[in-house]
Amino acid sequence: MAKAQHLDESQKLEEVVKKPTSAFKGAKTGFEGQEAEIGKAVQLALKTMASSAGYKHEMNDALVKARLQAMQFAKDHNMMKEYVEHDIKTMRPINSRVGQVIASTGDKEAALVGLTERTACHYQLVLETHAEEGKRSWQSPWKNVLEPSKRMGMFTITEQEIHDEWFTPRIHGYAKDLGVDVKVSEWNDDGVVTIEIVE
Repeated sequence: MAKAQHLDESQKLEEVVKKPTSAFKGAKTGFEGQEAEIGKAVQLALKTMASSAGYKHEMNDALVKARLQAMQFAKDHNMMKEYVEHDIKTMRPINSRVGQVIASTGDKEAALVGLTERTACHYQLVLETHAEEGKRSWQSPWKNVLEPSKRMGMFTITEQEIHDEWFTPRIHGYAKDLGVDVKVSEWNDDGVVTIEIVE
């Protein structure tokens, strides 16, 4: 850190000012100028977390419900395979681009980052993901909405059906476009889901 400058009679102010400035700066958030948007986001978070009509809502509530509605529709019309294929096809341009990065660098970890930490589709659905080299784990996000909604007659789909018929084939399809092989954990009643790179 630069030492404080003390002027004596032999020094001129201009000479001191020309000296290098300190790297010691005020804290920045990176969101300067976006205070209104941040305020709206915080307000939305507080509204969501305060909502307890029917059950205690979590931050992913709307996304979970939207996905559940789509999967229930696919189940009711015996279209889950087509729904998964459509999802894989829709994401192919993005996954293929990440696949090119993996092919040129050899960094297969980028596949897991692309499937989890880097995509809002994952981190807004799954509130917390545990990352290890070559492996990602998280709690299945469906139970908090699915259980009370099933009691009200909104859904018949189960977490195991979601895992086996939607999530697993979808991840395998994504992995193919990424140019990697992944292993998806079998469904367990504890709801912990794991994906890992297969060498």
